Amino acid sequence: MRGNQPTTSQTQHNNSVKSEMDFRSVFCCALLLVSVVLLPVSADASSKLYIVYMGHKKHDDPSVVTASHHDVLASVLGSKDEAQKSMVYTYKHGFSGFAAMLTDSQARTIAGLPGVITVKANTHYQTHTTRSWDFLGLNHDQSSPSDLLKKAKYGEDIIVGVIDSGIWPESRSFDDSGYGPPPARWRGVCQTGAAFNATSCNRKIIGARWYAGGVRAEALEGEFMSPRDLGGHGTHVASTIAGGQVRKASYGGLGAGVARGGAPRARLAVYKACWGPGSCGAAAVLAAIDDAIRDGVDVLSLSLSFRDQEIPGTLHAVERGITVVFSAGNDGAAAQTVSNAVPWVLTVAASTIDRSFPTVLSLGNNEKLVGQSLNYNSTVNSDNFHTLISARSCDERALSSANVTGAVVLCSAPWLASTTPAGQGLVGAAARVAQAGARGLIFAHQSSNVVDNTDLCRRLAMPCVLVDFEVAHRIASYADSAETPAVRISKTFSVVGNGVASPRVAAFSSRGPSAAFPGIIKPDIAAPGVSILAAVGGSYEFMSGTSMACPHVSAVAALLKSVHPDWSPAMIKSAIVTTASVADRFGMPIQAEGSPRKLADPFDFGGGHINPDKAADPGLVYDVDAGEYTKFFNCTLGPKDDCESYSGRIYQLNLPSIAVPGLKDTVTVSRTVTNVGPADATYRAVVEAPAGVDVSVEPPVIKFGGGGSKRATFRVTFTARQRVQGGYTFGSLTWLGGGNHSVRIPVAVRTVIQDFIADSS
Repeated sequence: MRGNQPTTSQTQHNNSVKSEMDFRSVFCCALLLVSVVLLPVSADASSKLYIVYMGHKKHDDPSVVTASHHDVLASVLGSKDEAQKSMVYTYKHGFSGFAAMLTDSQARTIAGLPGVITVKANTHYQTHTTRSWDFLGLNHDQSSPSDLLKKAKYGEDIIVGVIDSGIWPESRSFDDSGYGPPPARWRGVCQTGAAFNATSCNRKIIGARWYAGGVRAEALEGEFMSPRDLGGHGTHVASTIAGGQVRKASYGGLGAGVARGGAPRARLAVYKACWGPGSCGAAAVLAAIDDAIRDGVDVLSLSLSFRDQEIPGTLHAVERGITVVFSAGNDGAAAQTVSNAVPWVLTVAASTIDRSFPTVLSLGNNEKLVGQSLNYNSTVNSDNFHTLISARSCDERALSSANVTGAVVLCSAPWLASTTPAGQGLVGAAARVAQAGARGLIFAHQSSNVVDNTDLCRRLAMPCVLVDFEVAHRIASYADSAETPAVRISKTFSVVGNGVASPRVAAFSSRGPSAAFPGIIKPDIAAPGVSILAAVGGSYEFMSGTSMACPHVSAVAALLKSVHPDWSPAMIKSAIVTTASVADRFGMPIQAEGSPRKLADPFDFGGGHINPDKAADPGLVYDVDAGEYTKFFNCTLGPKDDCESYSGRIYQLNLPSIAVPGLKDTVTVSRTVTNVGPADATYRAVVEAPAGVDVSVEPPVIKFGGGGSKRATFRVTFTARQRVQGGYTFGSLTWLGGGNHSVRIPVAVRTVIQDFIADSS
C-alpha cells in the first residue's frame, strides 16, 4: 500500500487476482454494500466521526457498557433513538468508549462530561519471505531447526491478531492441512461478506472481521466489503508472521526458495481495518483492538503509522497480557519521525538482509556497471543496445528538451535526494519517462536497494535499474562524451550471502527521538523490512517498509510466548531488545543508510538488530507493572490527574533502555531486573558512557541465588562533564554473567543549559 510517503512499496497483482475470481460479480456485490456501512442515517453535513475514550470498563457485561454509551450520547443528542442512529462503534470488551457522528459543539459538550477521558476526531493513517528468516537464524530445516523454533514447536497454537487490509485465504501460505481445532480459549468469529464466506476461514485462519464504519468513501471504492484483501498488504504481513512452508516460491524467478512465516504453526486472527490505498481509520482500528482483546489473541501486529495520535486501546491489550507490535513508520532518514512511540508497545525499524538483485549495465565503450532491479521479464529485455540519454532530474522540462523516444534515460539529481525518498522519486521519474516514450530508465539515488519500486516499470513494459550516484556519474560522463552513447540492460539475477553488506538500517525507516516522548528511546528494535518476499493474492511478491519489519518481530514474540507463556509483554519486549545485535556477522558495527550513511545509534534501531534465538534465553529481563504504564498514560496522553511530580518519573519507568533528554548536572535513574536464567548467577555491569557524560552504576555487581529474590534493583547516575547546550550522545549498559549472558540496554543522553533550547540531532 502506498500513501503520501512510500510506507510500503508493493507490486500489483490484479492480473493474477482476476484469473482466480470473477471480479465483476464480486465488485457488484461489494459496491452494493458500500452504501450500507458508510455513515449512520442521522449524520448531517456538519457532523463528523469522533472517538470518545472512557478508559477502563465499569462493568463486565458488554451490553451494560454499551447501554452506558448510549446514555452518554442521548444526554447530548436528546434521545436514545438519535444516540443509536449516531453511533458507529461501541468499544465494550477491552475498554470503554465509542465512536459517533457528532458536530463540533456536541463533541465539546461530551468532552466535559464525567468519565470521559478524551474526545478526538477520527483520523486516517497509512499502512507502512524466502530469505529473511534464514538470515535471522530461524532455520526451519527439520533436520537442524533453530533452538527457538524447536522449543516453541514452531509457534503451535499461539494466536496472532493482524490488524491490516485483510487476507487472501486461498493463498498456499494459509493451507490448514495437519492442523487441529482452534485453541479452546479462542472466542472469535468468521465474519462473512463479499467473496468471503464461512469456509474462507479454516484451522489456520481461525477468525476474520472487517470494519468499514467511518472509513472515507473513496477508500471503499471497488473494495471487497469483507475480510478479503484487495491490495495485498495484509496478506503479505500475515504470511510473514505465520505462513506455512511454500516451496518454489519466487517473483519471476527472483528470490526463489521456500516462503514461510517465522511462526509457521501459529494461528491467525484477521481484522480488516485498512481499505483502498492503505487508509486505516482510527475508529476502525480501535474497534479491531477491542474485538481482538475479547477474541483471545496472544500477539497483536499492526503495520500502521500513527504520527500524531496514539491509540489508547493498545494499553488495555497489554494489560491483558497481549504483546503489541507496531511499525516505526517510513519517514526516515530524518530525525524525530518515529511513530507509535508509547512505551508499552514494541516499535520496529526496518533493515536490509543479505540478498541483492544485481543488474548489469553494459555501456557502448565496453564498460560494465552494476545496479539493482527486479528486471526479470524477458519481454522487456533484449540483447540490443539502446540509445542512452542523460536527462539530469528528468523533470518535464529536461525530458521535453531531448528526444527520449526509444532511449534508455538516466535520471540523476543528487540535490533532490535528501528531500525525495528513493521509492517516491523512482515512481515519479518512471511515469514521466514512460510518458515521454522512453525504452528504459536508470535512476540514481543514495539508497539503491529498495528495488520493489522498480516493478512499476514492468507494468510500463520497460526495465528500470537503481544505481548510486557514483555509478550514475560514470554513466553520465560516458553519455556526455560519446558521439552515440548506448547501453544494454541485462536480466536481473539474485545474490545471497556474505558478499552482501547487511544488515543496515533502511534509509526510509523512521528515526527517533520521539517528539512526543523524548524520555523514551524509540524505535525499540530493527528487523528485516527491505525486499521481503511473501504472499500477495495467489502469488508471491516483494514489498519493503517498516510494515514488513513489524511482522518479523510479531512472529518472534509469538515464539517467545510459546516458550515462556508466563512472561508479560514487557518481559518479551525486554528479551528482544537486550539480546539484539549491534554488529554484523563480521563483527563490524551496523550502519544506518541515509545522507550520509553512518553508524547506527539507538534512534535508528533501538537495542539493535533482532536475534531470535538469543531472545529465548536473555538471562535477565526488565519487567514493568501495567499500572506504571497506566500512570504514564494518565500523565502524558490522558486527564493528567495527580501528575505534578511525574515528569521526572518518566526516567524511572522500568524500560530496557535509558534516555535522559535534559541532563543539566546529575540525574539518577533506577532499574530493576528479574532473573530468568540460572538460579545461581552473578552479573557485573559494563558501561559504555556517552561522550561528555560520566556514568556510574550502583551496585556494580548483582547476585542471585541461595533462595533469595529473583529481582535486583540498581541505580545509574549520569553526570555532565561540561555545561553545554549539546546534542544527543549514545552509549550502553550491559550486565555480563549468568553463564554466557550479555544483557545490553541502549543509552541516550542530551546535555542542556536551558530547558527550552534543544538540539535533537
